[in-house]
Amino acid sequence: MTSLIQALKTPLALRSVGFIKRSLASTTNPTTSSIPAPQHEKQGASTGYCFELTPEQREVQELARKFAREDVIPVAAHHDRTGEYPWELIKKAHSLGLMNGHIDAEFGGMGLSNFEGCLIAEELSYGCTGIGTAIEANGLGQSPVILAGNKEQKKKYLGRMVEEPLMCAYGVTEPGAGSDVANIRTKAEKKGDHYVLNGQKMWITNGGHANWYFVLARTNPDPKAPPHKALTGFIVDRDTPGLTPGRKEINMGQRASDTRGITFEDVLVPKENVLIGEGAGFKIAMGAFDQTRPPVAAGAVGLAQRAYDEAMKYAMERKTFGVPIFKHQAVAFMLADMAIGIETSRLAWMRASWEIDQGRRNTYYASIAKALAGDVANKCATDAVQIFGGNGFNSEYPVEKLMRDAKIYQIYEGTAQIQRVIISKEIVSRFTA
Repeated sequence: MTSLIQALKTPLALRSVGFIKRSLASTTNPTTSSIPAPQHEKQGASTGYCFELTPEQREVQELARKFAREDVIPVAAHHDRTGEYPWELIKKAHSLGLMNGHIDAEFGGMGLSNFEGCLIAEELSYGCTGIGTAIEANGLGQSPVILAGNKEQKKKYLGRMVEEPLMCAYGVTEPGAGSDVANIRTKAEKKGDHYVLNGQKMWITNGGHANWYFVLARTNPDPKAPPHKALTGFIVDRDTPGLTPGRKEINMGQRASDTRGITFEDVLVPKENVLIGEGAGFKIAMGAFDQTRPPVAAGAVGLAQRAYDEAMKYAMERKTFGVPIFKHQAVAFMLADMAIGIETSRLAWMRASWEIDQGRRNTYYASIAKALAGDVANKCATDAVQIFGGNGFNSEYPVEKLMRDAKIYQIYEGTAQIQRVIISKEIVSRFTA
């Protein structure tokens, strides 16, 4: 692994096709691959629908898979017990080029597609969704800058993320405004060349370790002003006086992820740190979700795949009434349903990410993928615990952690219910168009 890390000190080395293949050939276990290997590489490129990864995409996937299985899984239980932030894994992921993949080459990044980012997200979450969320949350924090930042903002705030393992955070949710973004109360008042921010954010992933934050605040004091006119997006440096992260929240699952409240007390933000202009914040924030919901769905699929693999292995080994429990139809059907859910939710994130990579609005597909994959992850984790029986209820076995970790996929980045609100609006608009 050391030679591989040495070869990948710059993210662009991730594209070194032959070297990565040779390095991974002896360690990749094809029986645990989340996506089947290409069967027709020598027959040339397919036309129309294609369910095969390109050689470069497979190398990205294999690199992430190797990291998840060799580095993440062995320490996942420790981070779950202690809640310790996985800095060593973050540094290693950064050195391998498994972070900040969507940053353009102009600013030192790899310019990976959303689809390729999802391949990484699924594999990292197979190892541990708490650690995966800590790493992947950079993508959410960066998305508003990638989408709406000017060249100077991108160079300053995205460039530094490539140079060293730094974290950023997405500051939208508040104690009284989660899914109801229009109810945001954090205010920003323009005074000369600065804006003065006052308010509080809540449930901010990477909140205690972020180098900078994307913050959505109200610049129009009129309470009746619609969100697409009232809200503005800001880039706020962590070391700005008056910005104070709260205590780390102790959550049911994904405990390696750092979640905190953030308080803003007369925080001065230069006008140069406004994204686009006043009133553009809501559109930017919602646009970021179109980019990041496919990777969240992919992470949920990674957890579901892990639950299935653990349950399948246990069902083949555990015997009752003289036969492996897989031989009992009740258990076999549970595993079959898990497989159905995993395969369909994987196709859903692939469609959602592919749509955005084509330059098309993917809101409909992103919400479908996020809602479906979150529900599937929860069902697969719950069924895995059931297959393990009493052992599944015990912390010495991995599936109880999977069950705790899975629940947040139905909550963060838009609840399962909010996704259905979005989908219903989309289908009505399509039907009446």
